[in-house]
Amino acid sequence: MHGLSRLSNGASSVSPPSSPRHRVSRGKGTTSPAGGCDGGAKNFRGGGVGRVEMKNVAERFRYFLISALYRKRGVLLFAPLLYIAGMLMYMGTMGFNAMSSVGGGDAVGPGSVYRSPEVFEKLWPFMEAESGNRTSNLLSNVWNPKMKQGWKPCIKQTVSQSELSQSNGFLIIEANGGLNQQRISICDAVAVAGLLNATLVIPIFHLNSVWQDSSKFGDIFDEEFFIYALRNHVNVIRKLPEEILEQYDNNISNIVNLRVKAWSSPSYYLQKVLPKLLEWKAVRIAPFSNRLAHAVPPHLQGLRCLCNFEALRFSEPIRMLAAKMVDRMVTNSSKSGGRYVSVHLRFEEDMVAFSCCIYDGGEEEKHDMDIVRERSWRGKFRRRGRVIRPGANRVDGKCPLTPLEVGMMLRGMGFDNTTSLYVAAGKIYKVEKHMAPLKQMFPGLETKDTLASIEELAPFTGHSSRLAALDYTVCLHSEVFVTTQGGNFPHFLVGHRRYFYEGHSKTIKPDKRKLAQLFDKPSIRWQDFKRQLQDMLHHNDVKGIELRKSSSSLYMYPMPDCMCRKTDAKVEYSNTTKTT
Repeated sequence: MHGLSRLSNGASSVSPPSSPRHRVSRGKGTTSPAGGCDGGAKNFRGGGVGRVEMKNVAERFRYFLISALYRKRGVLLFAPLLYIAGMLMYMGTMGFNAMSSVGGGDAVGPGSVYRSPEVFEKLWPFMEAESGNRTSNLLSNVWNPKMKQGWKPCIKQTVSQSELSQSNGFLIIEANGGLNQQRISICDAVAVAGLLNATLVIPIFHLNSVWQDSSKFGDIFDEEFFIYALRNHVNVIRKLPEEILEQYDNNISNIVNLRVKAWSSPSYYLQKVLPKLLEWKAVRIAPFSNRLAHAVPPHLQGLRCLCNFEALRFSEPIRMLAAKMVDRMVTNSSKSGGRYVSVHLRFEEDMVAFSCCIYDGGEEEKHDMDIVRERSWRGKFRRRGRVIRPGANRVDGKCPLTPLEVGMMLRGMGFDNTTSLYVAAGKIYKVEKHMAPLKQMFPGLETKDTLASIEELAPFTGHSSRLAALDYTVCLHSEVFVTTQGGNFPHFLVGHRRYFYEGHSKTIKPDKRKLAQLFDKPSIRWQDFKRQLQDMLHHNDVKGIELRKSSSSLYMYPMPDCMCRKTDAKVEYSNTTKTT
């Protein structure tokens, strides 16, 4: 505080009564120690000398600034410096306050609070007024035809067919996770078997603690067709020969399990795994999820393509029921020429809990989510130093879209109440409450539980991967697919749709950061709401065709590894826009 005297004219006396400056004496117990103020600063009153106890740096700065303002020399010399310092102090104080509020459980700012029900209440009359039979035109023209007819499957050009040489040994892998994580393991195992010239044993499925599905390979995929489709490229057998099993006391778990690091390169397998395979004639790798790098030579990428898009087809029971469900969706969509929209809705209990986002359920919702977090993640969200920021998560687009928000988005894009909508989902949190507005906007809504009978679903009940395969197939054949939260399901499905639909994914991947802002405006005009969402739909059309980058997965971007340009293609495509 003594530094303030340097702005004076050299006098050591107390300031005149007209000045608010207070002198703090040296060597007396009237001044609080630095950083140890235990009370708020005293208010300045007219004149006179008083004791000042300042609580923080901001108050010290205000005192300094007010003192300087009453000294003409100080203002002239330090005015620019004072202005800059004041702005920096203000910004710093705002930043600290923002972090403090975030640490308290929420962020402050547009888009940070769930106000979608208010927006829906305001816009619903306008949605009703525009209801009618307009979906046929929209579903016929939702994707620009100029963006199609540029690509075709061409796996045979990347994978040569030749007689298989003598095998170096047997490769046993264990696939873990859900349906599409298992797909990654299987496809990578085919590529590694081709690289090592190994005989692949039909993959073993690990009983995942989350999915709790005891299905085996043949329950989900067509085992015989899988072996047949790969016959000219990789030798695949159902089980180890007896003579090999006898060497390991008829117990596969006795075979040495090689610990392979994630995203290993082909050279790693050739240097580390192949010698063991040649020595032992059988090696096991468990778990085998994400154990091969994205970037591998073309012939290995070709094996991945062949496996994922051609060899891995669902088992006959799944294919038969899925075909019936697709036919029923087409029949229900007669008003739109048999075209329908599918939505992968991620609003299950565990997804909402893991996101740490806050909706409109109040204390009951908070209680429910705390129970789910504790049950599924055992204290992970209560660790010391962990800050939960629901408002910041929403602004950053990390909150799962509610069924209400999905419905508003689609209605804003132009899909009216005659649209046939298929919803692929697990058990929705508070299903009656949250699904009601979506059904209100789309009366033609179907799920696997409404599209198939209880008797038809009985063989699949309790088997999450088989049920996911039904959802996968119905979504694959929709005219429009909407992905709302990411994950392996849309990752594979988007790539599969590109493979089937001449390179275009025909997919809506909403910009959830923009949606958070849009759904936080209860006063928004319907025309403005529609304009912004139709722009988002157009952006998804443009982004429908993208080439794979070196760090990306061909399961989502099959061009150019699994597909080739059509020779008569008139439209050139580029990957100049950034991925959303």
